[in-house]
Amino acid sequence: MPTTTLIGTLFEGPIDIVGDVHGEIDALRDLIEHLGYSAAGEHPESRRLIFIGDLTDRGPDSPAVATLVSDLVKRGLAQCILGNHELNLLRQARKEGNGWHFEDDHDHRKGKFITAQRLAAEQRPALHSFLENLPLALERSDLRLVHAAWHNPSIAEIRSSPLTALGLYDVHDRAGIKQAQETGLAERAHTERAAHEANLENLNFPMPLLSNVAALDELYQLSNPVRIVTSGIERVTEKPFFASGKWRMVDRIPWWEDYDDSTPVIMGHYWRWPTPVARDSYSRGEPDMFAQYGSHHWFGAKHNAFCVDFAVGARYKERVSESTRQFECRLASVRWPERELVFDDGRKTPLE
Repeated sequence: MPTTTLIGTLFEGPIDIVGDVHGEIDALRDLIEHLGYSAAGEHPESRRLIFIGDLTDRGPDSPAVATLVSDLVKRGLAQCILGNHELNLLRQARKEGNGWHFEDDHDHRKGKFITAQRLAAEQRPALHSFLENLPLALERSDLRLVHAAWHNPSIAEIRSSPLTALGLYDVHDRAGIKQAQETGLAERAHTERAAHEANLENLNFPMPLLSNVAALDELYQLSNPVRIVTSGIERVTEKPFFASGKWRMVDRIPWWEDYDDSTPVIMGHYWRWPTPVARDSYSRGEPDMFAQYGSHHWFGAKHNAFCVDFAVGARYKERVSESTRQFECRLASVRWPERELVFDDGRKTPLE
């Protein structure tokens, strides 16, 4: 059984909810300082930090971020939610940007993220122990926090499960694989994927919609509550798009348009762009789910959902852009109960 319930109890008192860090240790230190914390993570007003997940990958020093956050959590100065990037590490799933975690760095083989700090072998057990005990969501009477989607049926199933997050993921993953095999979808998708294998990671190829691959991806996503809360609700897209190094056949759905509960919910995961320049220059190709909102605006059916991920994970692209003089992409935090947005450069604005 997990040592931490998968739907955990959020700290009482004033908190600062930090968006996806993605290995950007300098941005995190800057943000913590602007929020009034000491280098040791202590606050003169007894505030505490909450990390919304996706601590790692793509940035220059994922091990340093994970070490800092795990230390704060152990000392009772912070809480942290499991994001899809942490789940990938627990699953030993090799994804673009997480080569730092593996002895055989798959990113380096492709010439990517060459300067990212590697995880020492002796650090791996402590990192995994920290990650496997993270909750999938946090809640208290006035606030809910989740990495990607507060989906009530998924939350209910997770809440009742005696398994770890990885254990629950695996149960539903096996069930999805069985269903795909029994219906013949897995075989059809395999044949379709094989015909396009050479171009699945080729941005310049005019990739058609692979309908069976798309249906399989949707099945795996929507049949697994751990997938839903860590990476959202996804449906077959009308047109393939290129993101995170490969062609995508399913698209993220704005679940908050159907969120009808009165309790506010704050999430990360969905990159939102602090400026049009950042969006136009560094978008991964995914649709902009927040184009109609200001960066400080609540959204959703009851105007009580907010995303605190301001695309700091794209800074690796900014570093290789010759025209970049300063970062456009930001790390941000929501101060609660003040409902104030704070960026790593010190800018502050009230939420509306």
